[in-house]
Amino acid sequence: MPDSGPRSREHVPTAQEHVPHAREHGGDRARDQREHLPAPGADPAAPVAGTTPLTGAAPATPGAPAPVAGAGARRASLLVTLILGGLTALPPLSMDMYLPALPQVTRVLDAPAATVQLTLTACLAGMALGQLVVGPMSDKWGRRRPLLIGMLVYVLATAVCAFAPSAGLLIGFRLLQGLAGAAGIVIARAVVRDLYDGVAMARFFASLMLISGVAPVVAPLIGGQILRLTDWRGVFYALTAVGLLLTLVVWRWLGETLPPERRHPGGVGEALATMRGLIGDRVFTGYTLTAGLAFAVLFAYISASPFVIQEIYGASPQTFSLLFGLNSVGLVIVGQVNGKLLMGRVDMNKVLGTGLAVIAVASAALLVMTSGLVGDVGLVPVSAGLFVVMAAMGLAMPTANAQALMRTPHAAGSASALLGTTSFLVGAVASPLVGVAGEGTAVPMAVVQLVCALAALGCFLGLCRPGRPEGAEQSDGGPKV
Repeated sequence: MPDSGPRSREHVPTAQEHVPHAREHGGDRARDQREHLPAPGADPAAPVAGTTPLTGAAPATPGAPAPVAGAGARRASLLVTLILGGLTALPPLSMDMYLPALPQVTRVLDAPAATVQLTLTACLAGMALGQLVVGPMSDKWGRRRPLLIGMLVYVLATAVCAFAPSAGLLIGFRLLQGLAGAAGIVIARAVVRDLYDGVAMARFFASLMLISGVAPVVAPLIGGQILRLTDWRGVFYALTAVGLLLTLVVWRWLGETLPPERRHPGGVGEALATMRGLIGDRVFTGYTLTAGLAFAVLFAYISASPFVIQEIYGASPQTFSLLFGLNSVGLVIVGQVNGKLLMGRVDMNKVLGTGLAVIAVASAALLVMTSGLVGDVGLVPVSAGLFVVMAAMGLAMPTANAQALMRTPHAAGSASALLGTTSFLVGAVASPLVGVAGEGTAVPMAVVQLVCALAALGCFLGLCRPGRPEGAEQSDGGPKV
């Protein structure tokens, strides 16, 4: 695929032209990015030229030379990568450490499985709605202040979850936990958009997947071990400690990446106008819906797998944790192959289309197996089908996110909010659907996965139109101005 680079003004207009101040700031922003983009094939973790290695902000003195890239700069860049990876790992930590405890929560709080699954839905819905607030706030006030406030509230809400006496109160506290935790999700993506563009941004997202992908691997294992020592409330004690540690790290080492001159001074009206302009960009909307529906496939698996693996196929919490971790390893490995080998060599739309097609085929196979059309297949074949679904996410999810954000250099926070909100809301809708037929069948999980996978393919082909000539409407590299 072509390298990231300057785009002609003869391109079809995008959402930038419908957003207030886009004409004033878009050209300057695009010129800045063209001057500072990492070279093709460069290390995506390296600092952008002309920025400080830790924060990505412009040098303090106008015209001052950029820092010399050396060992210190690489260490600082690696630290920022680890911090952003930790922020993107917070949602899977909040979800996956809790998964082995779902059957226990059902028994202890004397609530049906569908009600307990709403504790996942509430957290997910909170993360979706919170991003709509935090994203525009970060475009107006910078990334650092909203992030720190959100992290502090997340820590308090998580601590309160540990003392919830009923399923209803737990659902309410999980909603607040999600609302506050949204800050880490949306701002981490916005920071990446502040610093990178084109193929370099897609590669950086793949690098973040390596870090954040460790969370789904270790979180169920940790959750399973916690359940051997204490009850489900101990999971929330551990999450509180993780959130507090991450808050302290952000406060100490993550600087501001959005200089004041690039912020949006407007209020709610301008934020809404910005989002209307983004939604009006058909290709951005297409990639956003594609990413959201792919995430729904993932969350259908997250919500249903504890009951499918443990209740239907009789596995222990520790066995479930091992299988869940193995599937996450597949996602991480494929994500790294995508970022290190495919990005810059294979067209990103081809990578995305391949990932979505594999997810759809594997979901169809799961539906055949779980419906009994080929007899009782047992745990191993079903686990193999789930592994393929998860591994293909390493192709689809980072590529769809990168393609969407490439079109929005002028409003990275708002774009990240729309991208994340769509994913989390669609996932929140998918979560209760996997339990509509009770705990004795895995068919609803497979149906939800297949429908969402096919819908993702439809949005990708119908709205993004990957077959069109590269210069017509596709965003394959730098921003269009």
